Amino acid sequence: MAAESTPDPGIPGDTGTNGARHRGKGRRRKPQKRHKGLMIMAGTAAGIVVLGGVGAGFVYFKLNGNLKSVDIDQALGTDRPEKADNGSENILVLGSDTRAGGNKELGGGTDDGSARSDTAMIVHVYKGHKKASVVSIPRDTLIDRPSCTDTKGTEHPAAHSVMFNSAYSTGGAACAVKTVESITDLRMDHYLEVDFAGFQTLIDDLGGVEITTTKSIDDPESHLKLKAGTHTLDGRQALGLVRTRHGVGDGSDLGRIQLQQAFIKALVNQFKDVGVFSNPKKLLDLAETATKTVTADSDLGSVNKLASFANGLKGIKPSSMDMVTMPVAYDPADPNRVLLQEKKADQIWKALANDRPIPASATKGTATGEAKGVVSGS
Repeated sequence: MAAESTPDPGIPGDTGTNGARHRGKGRRRKPQKRHKGLMIMAGTAAGIVVLGGVGAGFVYFKLNGNLKSVDIDQALGTDRPEKADNGSENILVLGSDTRAGGNKELGGGTDDGSARSDTAMIVHVYKGHKKASVVSIPRDTLIDRPSCTDTKGTEHPAAHSVMFNSAYSTGGAACAVKTVESITDLRMDHYLEVDFAGFQTLIDDLGGVEITTTKSIDDPESHLKLKAGTHTLDGRQALGLVRTRHGVGDGSDLGRIQLQQAFIKALVNQFKDVGVFSNPKKLLDLAETATKTVTADSDLGSVNKLASFANGLKGIKPSSMDMVTMPVAYDPADPNRVLLQEKKADQIWKALANDRPIPASATKGTATGEAKGVVSGS
């Protein structure tokens, strides 16, 4: 697929080409007893906030004041899947681009204050909090978006055959959560959003992330140029890597997702080796950046709550993380869009609802983006 000759499919609200398709549809909530990114940056940010050894009260209040939170529960009300009773948790993690302030240059758009979610992942933490499954949702997936009410109380009507990331650009966090719950019939217990400008600063504060590329990457649009080999990426390069689509694979969003998943594992693997907790100044710098970077649901909207949440995830290692992409197929009517493979996706949602591993059959034969294995942690 010649990606450079086609428009960027990441424009929120763009519905693609009309035509009959199989799409992700909302489902009626059935009372059940067992219902349960960026990416790891949200978890990393939460981990950095563990500041018990620093102690100074003014530091706590300053960091607490940095955190932003949204009341998802109040906005969505009770018409939601029931919480799981098996000890597992589901967290929706979004990487957002607000098109304002520090993100204006990074997003390549105008400073109009608009927002979109370029990255979306469902993180399922299994009972015991020793392993997790991460399901990436392609932003270009055509879905039927349910009606929703945002956190300001504004109602937004349902929409047919629109891109998944239009949920966030239309109604923010609440509509994104409701859309994911509609597709999966899984309760999102928490919400974490990572700002791209803060992501770049956070990587710089960490001292970079080491990765190995098996192929050269050259993408002027994401400002990334890497030869095949081992590199320590600074913040701008890391942001370019998780956002590039034309420099590797088939130029689709699916290829970018594979790069993001590889970067997450590299980041988790290296975080323990950067000397954060033996260097109080680095810890404070990271905590300052992290608390400005993350927006959480109101249940996690304080330093203490976020730190407690992160502490419960510290036993999860890269080898215990299963990372997949929601099963999709390219839309025959528009190669810049993808369609949900509902039967395969249902295997994933049922496995997570029952706190079981995702079966290999759920992702076999689905569209991949052809970028697997290009990037790995060193």
